[in-house]
Amino acid sequence: MFKKILIANRGEIACRVMRTAKQMGIATVAIYSDADAGAMHVAMADEAYHVGPPAASASYLNVERIIEVAKLSGAEAVHPGYGFLSENAEFVEAVTAAGMRFIGPSAASIRAMGLKDAAKALMEQANVPIVPGYHGENQDAEFLAGEAGKIGYPVLIKARAGGGGKGMRRVDDPADFKAALEGAQREGKASFGDAAVLIEKYLIKPRHIEVQVFGDDHGNVVHLFERDCSLQRRHQKVIEEAPATDMSDEMRAAMGQAAVTAAEAINYSGAGTIEFIADVSDGLRNDRFYFMEMNTRLQVEHPVTELITGHDLVEWQLRVANGEPLPASQFDLTINGWAIEARLYAENAAKGFLPATGTLKTLSFPDPNDGVRIDTGVREGDTITPFYDPMIAKIIVHGETREAALNKLAAAMRDCHVAGTVTNARFLLELVRNPGFASGDVDTGLIERDFDALIATADVTDEAVALAALAALKWPGAGTANDPWLGLGGWRLWGKPEAFIALQQAETAIDAVVTFEPGGNAYTVAWDDKQVSLTIDSRNGEVVRASSNNRTFTARATHHGDVISIFMDGEQHAVTVPDPLAGSADEAADADRILAPMPGLIKIINVAAGDTVSKGDPVMVMEAMKMEYTLSAPRDGTIGELQAGTGDQVEEGAVLLEMAEA
Repeated sequence: MFKKILIANRGEIACRVMRTAKQMGIATVAIYSDADAGAMHVAMADEAYHVGPPAASASYLNVERIIEVAKLSGAEAVHPGYGFLSENAEFVEAVTAAGMRFIGPSAASIRAMGLKDAAKALMEQANVPIVPGYHGENQDAEFLAGEAGKIGYPVLIKARAGGGGKGMRRVDDPADFKAALEGAQREGKASFGDAAVLIEKYLIKPRHIEVQVFGDDHGNVVHLFERDCSLQRRHQKVIEEAPATDMSDEMRAAMGQAAVTAAEAINYSGAGTIEFIADVSDGLRNDRFYFMEMNTRLQVEHPVTELITGHDLVEWQLRVANGEPLPASQFDLTINGWAIEARLYAENAAKGFLPATGTLKTLSFPDPNDGVRIDTGVREGDTITPFYDPMIAKIIVHGETREAALNKLAAAMRDCHVAGTVTNARFLLELVRNPGFASGDVDTGLIERDFDALIATADVTDEAVALAALAALKWPGAGTANDPWLGLGGWRLWGKPEAFIALQQAETAIDAVVTFEPGGNAYTVAWDDKQVSLTIDSRNGEVVRASSNNRTFTARATHHGDVISIFMDGEQHAVTVPDPLAGSADEAADADRILAPMPGLIKIINVAAGDTVSKGDPVMVMEAMKMEYTLSAPRDGTIGELQAGTGDQVEEGAVLLEMAEA
């Protein structure tokens, strides 16, 4: 077995690979950019090497520097993780040319499946069913529009070298085809260096079901059953589960065999995933699943397969790369229970899942002893930057049944506490509790159909406001044995001491009056026509045990800057302490300006000063995390002044454009 390996990646997957490597007694080498010098994966590794500036193109995609570091460290093999160089055939060749083993498939296998059009042609030859569409070389816009018309709308434009939802556009109307094509080509070029696309029939009610396959250098190929990845936003997975609901033994066998056939067709060795799309407009049927693509790497969602099979897929990767045969045969593999994974992101679900940045002032997860697996690459105090994927963690659970796993995941999501950036935590909780998902009636359109319900925010409770007031005042009158001065509340001739605090919750201003006993634990918080009596039974840092209205509960109150986050009853409530000296903040929805909705790069500017536009016209395209976002004119009128140029890196809230006075 290898004595030392280099992980050519960062974040969660780098940490994941290191855990298994350490268990196997293998030393690990990390690489890092300027932005990741203090990252978790750097701290976990036995040694780490700097590879470049924050931009991935100059660091984590810098093949020459990574190979140099690998040789310098004495690594015998390189694990690519997922993303970055994991499916780059030239990188595989560079690793092997340097005398090291690539922990993954051959360059030939990657090339065979790297371009979606070529892969589909290969699968068609192997009698693996494919989605109707155009997968040829002709990339003329008019020709592609004609092919889309032949296929029949709606269609899906896909970057042929794509993955992770990048370079994909659904088109329902022929009039929108040209703009969608150009957007997919730009995104494909930016993300994969290839602007070519393919056109496919868009299935109205599809399910995304994929099969984990594994091959070795001895001609063995097995599948480790299926995963359902139908819950997606922006064509990117949000929740994955294994096995898939309503999957008959016959269909599982047929899909598994198709996946094995696909892997055998390219002499595959290592971990891979065959992705299928199933038309479930008439239920899950054996004759209505189609090959989409093969991911020639380990998938983000591999933990659910590990939990239902009991096998460590990273260990399998290492053993296969070391020349060993597969650790198990198809006959040995069985399904045990149900596993579900949720991806916790720094993103704003209500704003179309815009990626977010920020420092993780508070970050806590459920206790692993409760049967919850947390795969993460960040710690409390780390910063989510605009340079890389905004994933915070994967929350994975396992239960004897799907219902048991769902209940466990809902409980786990309630115990995920993150402050310092906006997250999709509540969205995930609502998704887990969604009646359609809970019943197993899933397809890739579920999130879009139920979007309004999934992003609805919970009303802030009176107890949460009261706790926020106490936290803002630093728990007035709460003395300790070590510091009796904290128990002083000010001398009063009559009555109990009072403290006043101004708060802001969403659009509502709250002027609260807190009455308390010095050195005691009982408070009365009053504002407007409301009054809450609270007893703080115990407080350990941010965590409090409190009683109110004949109910005892546990809550967490974090105070960072002017924001107080209250975590209680499975909800997170944000309350701010406004600065009385600060002027009123301008709204991002100002009808005379466009502000950057996130940190990112100005990719395209469609207008110039003096141009006339109508409300909703696309005026700019921003890029963040390799995804494009179109910014539209806020009203009818004339463009006044552009405050940003093409290629500028801007911060969230920056003024990008001003409209001329009406």
